[in-house]
Amino acid sequence: MRQAVLGVFAGLALAGIGLFWWQGRAAIESSAPPPPAPEALAPDPEDLPVTDPGDMQGPNPPEVSELTREEQRFFRYDRNRDRLITRNEMLSTRSDAFRALDVDGNNLLTFEEWAVTTVNRFEKADADGDDRLTPREFATTAPKPAAKKPACKC
Repeated sequence: MRQAVLGVFAGLALAGIGLFWWQGRAAIESSAPPPPAPEALAPDPEDLPVTDPGDMQGPNPPEVSELTREEQRFFRYDRNRDRLITRNEMLSTRSDAFRALDVDGNNLLTFEEWAVTTVNRFEKADADGDDRLTPREFATTAPKPAAKKPACKC
């Protein structure tokens, strides 16, 4: 019995010592000085300046459209999306091609005029009439190369 009492007394003594040691360590850490503030690094000269945009909001990202390939080609020129291509919208170097596509001559190119011309071009290239273009048939649709100027004036 004497050993049990000594064991309990020793356990309480060790617990008390541990408690005082733990509280003393916590008091030391709370009064310790704060860690030093990190030094501000010099800005990288390659970085762009950053500004606060405030309440400004940029445009919404573009949405994917379900346009056919022909409509995508058409809208490359139809800048204001009114489904009509005016002469100003066509590139100036393409004015002869515009006149060829404008069947009714009203200086407006509708999607239908564009599509009919493309279908006619496809049918002209499809020599065997199987509604498929072989690589050889497709090669006939390539634009004619520009005349090369001489490299030097000798």
